[in-house]
Amino acid sequence: MDNNFDEREYSTVSQNNRDTIPEVSNKIVLANNRRRGSGFSGKFVILIVIICVLCSSILGSLFTLYIAPNFSFFQGTPLYSQIGGYKTQYVGPTYFEDEKDSLTVTEIVNRVGPAVVGVSTKSIVDRGFFGLQQQEGIGSGFIINEEGHILTNYHVIEGAQTVKIIFYDGTETDGKVINYDELNDIALIKLTDSTVTVPATVSLGDSDELLVGESVVAIGSPLGKEFIGTTTKGIVSALDRDVPINGKTLKLLQTDTAINPGNSGGPLINSRGEVIGINTAKYDNTGTTSVEGIGFAIPINQAKQKLDELSKPILRIGIRGRVIDQSMSSNLNLPEGIYVVEVESFSNAEKAGIKSGDVILKFGGNDVKTFDDINSVKANHNVGDTIKVVVYRNGSNQEIDLVLNE
Repeated sequence: MDNNFDEREYSTVSQNNRDTIPEVSNKIVLANNRRRGSGFSGKFVILIVIICVLCSSILGSLFTLYIAPNFSFFQGTPLYSQIGGYKTQYVGPTYFEDEKDSLTVTEIVNRVGPAVVGVSTKSIVDRGFFGLQQQEGIGSGFIINEEGHILTNYHVIEGAQTVKIIFYDGTETDGKVINYDELNDIALIKLTDSTVTVPATVSLGDSDELLVGESVVAIGSPLGKEFIGTTTKGIVSALDRDVPINGKTLKLLQTDTAINPGNSGGPLINSRGEVIGINTAKYDNTGTTSVEGIGFAIPINQAKQKLDELSKPILRIGIRGRVIDQSMSSNLNLPEGIYVVEVESFSNAEKAGIKSGDVILKFGGNDVKTFDDINSVKANHNVGDTIKVVVYRNGSNQEIDLVLNE
């Protein structure tokens, strides 16, 4: 075999190098002899190498995990944030703490469900040819304190003449509208029967901390009183959606949790049992493609910012009116302001002497151009305060003292 091997190597050398062939052949043979040398020596060397590699790996790991992190020069390196500092460093979004605090859906319902109520309203609507008729509505709400204040949507109580609160066990009691923010579709109502015990209250969370994909639960009264306390589950589908509702654009949370008529005003709840939204609308693409799994909720932080303002009762004047702008002022030969169309019977406006046909020019010392000008003054006063009102009547201005009431 050796001769054949040498001959193959020899045959590859050119004729001009024949003189060097013996030396080349000897070197190859020597190499072969070394490979065929003592088997024990080769194995011993390999064993020593393996042992050295294992020892260095173990020592390196011990140094990295337990020794190096304690040296200050190492703590500022990127490697420390990944290994040595794992006990204290936060690297990327994790949810281990949230998971420990998470509740099951059953636990959420047991904790929050008793604080969710149905809101039943009756209002008078003008049916045109059929005249004035009574209309009933149903929505949802949730109790936020021991005083019996309840958050809901404005569109749930809009135009309501009477308000009934329905507890989770079916018990009904009276309520009243305290105040509302029509622009943001938020309203605050309150239990009026002092003998009624508040069954439970909710905890308000922080909607600014929400992430897409978080689990949420909705509780409400879809489709009527028969389904009070209905629970549905889903996720936060998107944040900060611009959604047109009743001619206004609201910035809402999007969820695939089932939201149906009657759910409006009910709570959207995170996995810790905190209310993070007020369910307000279901996407309605009427006339084109039917869409499911797209609902919207008002971020609870928007409502929290309004609570102080909403807790003050609505102060009423007792009039119906319309704005006279610059164009109408020229055409009607009347000053700009609020034209009094009607004065409610037995209202404080009637008692103060305000009459139909008056134009309100000043309210509380401020010029009046819109209803917002009047409302901004009322927001800084309380029930029983007296306001100076300047009206234009029969070609001259008159000053009237008006007492504000709920």
